Amino acid sequence: MRWWDIEPVLELEKDLFPEDAWSRGMFWSDLAHARGPGATRRYVVATVDGRIVGYAGLAVAGTAAEGESESEGGSGTGADIQTIAVARERWGTGLGAQLLTELLRAASEFDCTEVMLECRVDNVRAQKLYERFGFEAIGFRRGYYQPGNVDALVMRLTDPSTTLNGVQGTEING
Repeated sequence: MRWWDIEPVLELEKDLFPEDAWSRGMFWSDLAHARGPGATRRYVVATVDGRIVGYAGLAVAGTAAEGESESEGGSGTGADIQTIAVARERWGTGLGAQLLTELLRAASEFDCTEVMLECRVDNVRAQKLYERFGFEAIGFRRGYYQPGNVDALVMRLTDPSTTLNGVQGTEING
């Protein structure tokens, strides 16, 4: 994802998450950390005929993102999936799995030892996707999604690089 993708991403964001859509500033802020040697974010978009039909983002925290590997005394790093969104007309096409695969590939490139995410407790389709990739439920965040006071299911994947074994390449734009 690049700065020129923000406007079409915002349109999709407002359609899919009308009550808690990210702002333009939130995307700008994360993209500011997505380039260069100290990058701690990876955002990607999926396009069909030049139109953005999905996007996803990952944030990394820990020593590897700061330049210190485990072999140099670091404790490894973790990543948080910030967002995955797929246009409604593309639901059920495997695009969500492709976006997730790309984020896990990025987590592996960042040498992450685990990946975390929050998912609405009422979003069963997303939960099933994450479970297929090896994520396990580890807890809840009560009232995390506002408005509506909807709980979040916290999920974790340990060693994302092993999940990617055998996964074919995707056509996602980074």
